[in-house]
Amino acid sequence: MRCPHCHHPKTEVVDSRSSGDTEIRRRRKCLQCGYRFTTHERVSHKLPLVVKKDGRRQPFDREKIVEGLRLACRKRPVSADLLEEAADRIVSRVLETGTAEVAATDVGGMVLKELQNLDLVGYLRFASVYLNVQSPDEFIELLRPWVGDPTVRLQ
Repeated sequence: MRCPHCHHPKTEVVDSRSSGDTEIRRRRKCLQCGYRFTTHERVSHKLPLVVKKDGRRQPFDREKIVEGLRLACRKRPVSADLLEEAADRIVSRVLETGTAEVAATDVGGMVLKELQNLDLVGYLRFASVYLNVQSPDEFIELLRPWVGDPTVRLQ
């Protein structure tokens, strides 16, 4: 591993810690300049292509999932660790399909399901875009699982 500070090719691992089931966090030290930095090792899987609504195909990108979750939960009391764990669960579900391609709408549904369990406001933010919510009544429909009275309407 090259030092990000002086680019010396030799570093040593000072500390290793498991960071969830699929990642190892390592603290490293450059043998030339002494600079310390953190790396993360993650198992590399053959992820499927994502088929967009217009038919285009793109490689699955876990970082897009994390960024979507982060944007939905921006300024909300949801930790980065919880967002990472949610992204890991989504990646696991995608891998479990065992297919070479997955529909973008299926991935979006998985993100929506994770947000439903993480944060109601984040869920509503994501759902309003993902489901193309156009009216207050459609928002009420999204809220119905959390509202006990099925006859609740905006006046």
